[in-house]
Amino acid sequence: EIMAGTTWDGNAMSQSDMMEKDTVIVLDDADNVIGSESKRGSHEFTAKQPRGVLHRAFSVFIFDQSTGELLLQKRASTKITFPNVWTNTCCSHPLHGMSPNEVDRPQDVEDGSVVGAKNAAVRKLEHELGIPKEEVPVEGFKFLTRLHYWAADTVTHGPESPWGEHEIDYVLFFTVESKDQLTIEPHPDEVDDVCWVTKQKLLAMFDDKSLLFSPWFRIIAHRWMLSKDGWWDDLAATMTTHRHCDYATIHEFDPPAEHMGGQGAATALFSPITPTQNAVAKQGAYGKIKTHTESKLSQLARLDEVCSAATLLYIQPLKSNLHHAHIKSTFNKDDLAFCDEILCKVSRSFAAVIRQLPPTLLVDVLIFYLVLRALDTIEDDMTAFPDNKTKIDHLLSFHKTALMDPTWSMDGVGEGHEKLLLQQFPKCHSVYAALSQQSRRVIADISHRMATGMAEFVGKDLGQGTLDITQYNRYCHFVAGLVGEGLSRLFAVSGLESPSMAKELHLSDQMGLFLQKTNIIRDYLEDYVDGRAFWPQSVWNKYSTSGDLGYFANQSEIGRAH
Repeated sequence: EIMAGTTWDGNAMSQSDMMEKDTVIVLDDADNVIGSESKRGSHEFTAKQPRGVLHRAFSVFIFDQSTGELLLQKRASTKITFPNVWTNTCCSHPLHGMSPNEVDRPQDVEDGSVVGAKNAAVRKLEHELGIPKEEVPVEGFKFLTRLHYWAADTVTHGPESPWGEHEIDYVLFFTVESKDQLTIEPHPDEVDDVCWVTKQKLLAMFDDKSLLFSPWFRIIAHRWMLSKDGWWDDLAATMTTHRHCDYATIHEFDPPAEHMGGQGAATALFSPITPTQNAVAKQGAYGKIKTHTESKLSQLARLDEVCSAATLLYIQPLKSNLHHAHIKSTFNKDDLAFCDEILCKVSRSFAAVIRQLPPTLLVDVLIFYLVLRALDTIEDDMTAFPDNKTKIDHLLSFHKTALMDPTWSMDGVGEGHEKLLLQQFPKCHSVYAALSQQSRRVIADISHRMATGMAEFVGKDLGQGTLDITQYNRYCHFVAGLVGEGLSRLFAVSGLESPSMAKELHLSDQMGLFLQKTNIIRDYLEDYVDGRAFWPQSVWNKYSTSGDLGYFANQSEIGRAH
């Protein structure tokens, strides 16, 4: 397998080698990275996977500005999938484990940079067409949109074809001032022929029944390029403006009838055709990956759990201590009601426990939780800030802005209820300001130190997790060990525990690390999809044969790792 950071050399591999060794980027329908698969495994159309495995691809179109011509290639007869077909300039796959990196994150698509796909395009243009890297710099590519399509290679391999494509394809345009400036030396195992065509010549080629074309090229050409005022006619605007860019939509296409079927007898997937819009209701990557579900009948069959739930909900329901006279006389009623309501919405497990705390401690811990949740929301948002420096500045100033300015709030950061927490933060500040000076000092100190630790990790490449146990422990200390310390100190200053409790730093830190590591292992795939994972490479890399953290998402592969 190709391991992280290795140099890929297509000239040293046969077509069969690449089918086995290239590790493609496995996706869900919303273009979120959920794992990896060999090129062979992803392109096999079988009864078990009738349309193969959905993975990421790119399609490059190079134009001569002086003539408006498009460079086409004819795929080599030795290609395993879709040989002998005319297609766009270059079409292939970004891979896991490459240097420079070829795995784009959601924010890369949102801002149109997709440097990963562009890096892959540069690599394959050199491999397939012999175009030197310096003649096709990354910054010269224009990302336009994505399409999700599939097609069985039944034209080549017959109606029971074991091969096909199932991709979310990134469309990339590139222009040169003149074709004479481009070095083209096709690799004989990749390309049988090349030609430059005008729009009129391509239309004539499409009408020639003796010629074969790739299904993805036909889709892109007919949908966006050949119409009047389409991408091709409007090439200057296509390359210099965002007029034709659509980064939010994943356009879905079934293949023409001749590419239906295959060994898995695949039929239409998108009927009727409806574009998929990326939408995430929760902070981070929650909702982006498939989760395990149980039927209502299966849940009801667990009688001990049903009895426990009934007891908590109806027989002996938990009662909140927020209605205690001490709390009512100390805090603003409306602001406290908001804090209680938002706590129940952003907390996955702590809200019920916090509401049972003694009245002289309850609100202190409630606000401590919400303050750190707000800080965590800023750290977790991978798309709201223009650069890492801006995020770091917000983190490092949080203990001064959010906790000292009663009017401070933040909009456009986070998702769902976490976003609302930041928007309505002055209500939290109102309650925070009414806490004892000792409690406020604890909360401000922990917030400052936690933000400093978070800032340390913002600039690190965590796409594949932390490097080792030392870095793993350090991160967990900042985001969870300090929570344990803060809670111990709040218990101590409340008078409900001995002051010595605040000095048990080792125990409080270990408690925090235990909880955080449990969450990290449970949520590793969501973190991986979100582009910031924490499970250390020194641990999981012992069991991943692909050298990629997403490997473990493929259940069929996990058994081979043991």
